[in-house]
Amino acid sequence: MGAPPDGPELDLLVGQARAGRARAIGRLVSLVENHDRRLPTLMALLAADTGRARVIGLTGSPGVGKSTTVAALVTALRARDERVAVLAVDPSSPFSGGALLGDRVRMQTHALDPQVFIRSMATRGHLGGLAVAAPQAIRVLDAAGFDTVLVETVGVGQSEVDVAGQVDATLVLLAPGMGDGIQAAKAGVLEIGDLFVVNKADRDGAHVVVRELRNMIALAQREPQDWKPPVLSTSAVDGTGVAELLVELDRFHAHASASGLLSQRRHDRARREVESLVLARLRAGLPVAGRAGLDGLAAEVSAGRLDAYAAADRVLNRS
Repeated sequence: MGAPPDGPELDLLVGQARAGRARAIGRLVSLVENHDRRLPTLMALLAADTGRARVIGLTGSPGVGKSTTVAALVTALRARDERVAVLAVDPSSPFSGGALLGDRVRMQTHALDPQVFIRSMATRGHLGGLAVAAPQAIRVLDAAGFDTVLVETVGVGQSEVDVAGQVDATLVLLAPGMGDGIQAAKAGVLEIGDLFVVNKADRDGAHVVVRELRNMIALAQREPQDWKPPVLSTSAVDGTGVAELLVELDRFHAHASASGLLSQRRHDRARREVESLVLARLRAGLPVAGRAGLDGLAAEVSAGRLDAYAAADRVLNRS
């Protein structure tokens, strides 16, 4: 792919990405994923063009049909003439060609559509179902003019809740025979879901999962004006229920926009991103002597001769 662009070449690449050139968008996402030194410059160039795309996260255990549901949603969104980007977070290395979790078959119908961009991104060991570079990658796709960005996360069970902090709406998928609603509560997804989808609804037991989820959601304490997450049934393979799902996604977006929830989530997301960058720079700027001295301070704290706050003060004073 060549060396990452610099200076005027980066400006040219950003212009091409804004014009919808898939190759340019892909190169910018690669720059983000590799934590290139030009990343601050890139983010500065893109800042004014962000905040327009609707960002939807899909999460759920492995095998519930996330990839198939994403493909079905892309089809439905394209029918409305929306430009759609898919960021599929892969637990291993990204496969060549940006295939959705390496699965070219399910996304075959969208492979040649110039209004659809699909990219896999590795977690690189990061827990929580999302890649560390995902927030900046989403910004690239947003600035490139996509109407909707779909973020599909890794199925990693109880640690897969990070997606809620990176998107505008979180869609939680479940399927009959893969754990009931009680397991969903244990995994922590009831707290993060804005919409719940029981996929593979043609299977036995689907209605039981729907009923359990609705009962548990009804127990939550909410104000009358608060959003009550709907529980939907779909069969993404044949498209059953996908139109209804899109209607509910639109309804949630309208509610979140009118109530201020959307702006609050985006504010919180930006705050976490800034905080994360500040902490990373503090770690990177810590003098070598200070880093080497951490072991000694840790020994003092573990032995009870020093408290952790005093140890932190010593490190900060050294820096």
